[in-house]
This record gives sequence, C-alpha cells and structure tokens, in this order.
Amino acid sequence: MSGPHEQLENAEHVEHAGRSNKKIALVIAVLALGLAFSETLGKASQTEGISLNIKASDTWNFFQAKTIRQTSLRTAAQAFQVEAATAPDEPRKAALLKQADDWMKTVARYESDPKEKDGRKELRAQAEAYEKERDSHLARYHAYEYASAAYQIGIVLASSAVITGIVALAYGSAGLGILGLALTGMGLFAPEMPHDILHWFQHLFAASGTHAPAGSH
Repeated sequence: MSGPHEQLENAEHVEHAGRSNKKIALVIAVLALGLAFSETLGKASQTEGISLNIKASDTWNFFQAKTIRQTSLRTAAQAFQVEAATAPDEPRKAALLKQADDWMKTVARYESDPKEKDGRKELRAQAEAYEKERDSHLARYHAYEYASAAYQIGIVLASSAVITGIVALAYGSAGLGILGLALTGMGLFAPEMPHDILHWFQHLFAASGTHAPAGSH
C-alpha cells in the first residue's frame, strides 16, 4: 500500500491533470468556434465568387455579341458608302448615304452608350469590375480554407494532448489557433495580401535576374 505522502502526490497530479485538461478543452472550444466562422465565411465567399464569375462571363458574352453586330453594321455602312459613290442618280445616292449614316450612328452607340450603359466600353468596364470582385472573393475563400485547415489540425493536436499529456501538443494547438485567426483576419481585411507578397517576390527575383548580368561584367 502507498503511504500518505504518495497518495497526496497522486491526488495533486490528478488535480493538475484535470486543470490542464480543462484548459485544453477551452482551447478546443475556441478552435471549434474559429472553425465554424471560417467555414461559414469561406462558403459565402465561394458562392459569391461563383456568382460573380457567371456575371462576368455573361457580360463578356454580351460584349462579344455587340462587337459582332458592330462589325457587321460597319461593314454594311462602308459597302453602302462605296455604292453611293457610283450611284447613277442623286435620290439613290442620298438614300444610300442616309442609311450608311444611320448605321454608323448605331456603330458609335454600340461602342459607347453612357445612358443605357450597354456599349462595348461600358460592358468591358463592368465585366472587368466583376472579375476583380470575383478574384477578391476567391482570395478570401482560399484564406478561409487555410484558416479552417489550421483550426482542424489544432483541434487534433489539442485532443492528442489530452490523451497523451504532452504539453508541447497543446502549445502547438494554440499556435495553430493563432495562425487560423490571422488567416481569417487576412481573409476579412486583406485578401489580396498573399498575391501581393508573391508578386513582390517575383518582381524582386526578376529584377535581380535582370541586373545580374550587368554586375558580372
């Protein structure tokens, strides 16, 4: 039988383990809450990104249709202008030129129509705006997905810490929770940051590669 001293040590050990497990359980609860937020935000961003991609595609299709109609009318107007130059009588010539002029006005309206906002110029701007907004939402989606992965791995490490009693796993879990929180914040406030950082590194390496031969002379 163990003595009173050993029993006291065992009781203290059990009490300490219980307190540690409660703290880890709290960490797991926080990680699960973060996971729920990131999954919800990620799904919303993905859905919005898909919707904007469809809008951009439809707008570009409309732009292409306008381009085809514009080209057809311009060709027809030019043909009438050529025919008018060789028309045998003035009434015929005037009719041809009037029709060509009407078509060219339509061509100009197809190019830009600020009132209806459905000219090629306005459609291009609208499609590019949709694409930019789409890319922003998809960047948010990827950030939230990475955050979800960090939270999930953190929950696994925290659960393993409860089972094994390895404190390092609990610290690793907390670290992943902080990483997940940072990624969630990035998705909310700076979704383009990874792209900007990658672009900066590419520009830096390209500049280094450009200047490398000059320095070697």
